[in-house]
Amino acid sequence: MVMAQSLFISLKKSFPDCLIDVLAPVWSLPLLDRMPEVAKAITMPLQHGQFDLMTRFKMGQQLRPEHYDQAIVLPNSWKSALIPFFARIPKRSGFVGECRWGLLNDVRKLDKNVLTMTVQRFVALGSPQKAPQPPDYQSPSLPTNKSGQNAVIQKFGLTRSEKILVLCPGAEFGPSKRWPADYFAKVAQVKIQQGWQVWLLGSEKDKDTAITINEATQRQCQDFIGQTSLNEAVDLMSLANTVIANDSGLMHLAAALDKTVIAIYGSTPPEFAPPLSKKAQTVRLNLPCSPCRQRVCPLYPVGHQDHTQCLTGIKPEQILELIGN
Repeated sequence: MVMAQSLFISLKKSFPDCLIDVLAPVWSLPLLDRMPEVAKAITMPLQHGQFDLMTRFKMGQQLRPEHYDQAIVLPNSWKSALIPFFARIPKRSGFVGECRWGLLNDVRKLDKNVLTMTVQRFVALGSPQKAPQPPDYQSPSLPTNKSGQNAVIQKFGLTRSEKILVLCPGAEFGPSKRWPADYFAKVAQVKIQQGWQVWLLGSEKDKDTAITINEATQRQCQDFIGQTSLNEAVDLMSLANTVIANDSGLMHLAAALDKTVIAIYGSTPPEFAPPLSKKAQTVRLNLPCSPCRQRVCPLYPVGHQDHTQCLTGIKPEQILELIGN
């Protein structure tokens, strides 16, 4: 959703008077509320992977009175093209994906050698078919919400500082994206000794990792993991100076908030979906076995002693050097 903002920015640049409504999962609505390009966010009533043809048909019917001129379908699945089709939107743009001829009538063929980045693919769908590729794009930018900042400061009893380090140790994709918890802890220990505040951000699924980090630092980290809404997580991150994150959604949020970001990559290539900020740095080892793009290291099941070396080989000292004092 963060990278989709680059598409919205491109559309407003080409068509300043256009109104952009976004059909999206309920969890992403707080992000859309922060994007000035978006006129209205519409809640997608289905969960990820859920088909439910009748619900999609009814949703399309509900959207017909809006008389949209165009729908841009970012996912490549067949089912994602159904609602715009049922809504009778005259121009329905998207990549061929799962053989969506008919459902889409402005069908693009994806050349992965030209459109190497996710953000390029999104922006290309908002451009004319014959436009030069890859397209130029503007990086996402989420405005700072001062009232939100004050609210989280008051709620959690925080003290503002120019030396706040946020650690985002989770990654929904799987363990092959997660830098070791004890490595995060070593970074936290050093920065705390240097007078930094260290905050932990993530979802409920990252609780065990947070416990490991906090135990190693004698519970000197401020642990927000699983305790915030998405809005609160964004407001907390906006108060930070530096963010260390795995290849994850929080990494993209930090980049859109113009933070100094150190993004750690293991099984995935940073070229495909990098943090879109000039203040971001990506770290990877470029091992022969990577990027494998697997959720779990393929070497792990056979007990290979070097499993997940693409992550364990990135030492805390290397990350600390990038942070500086």
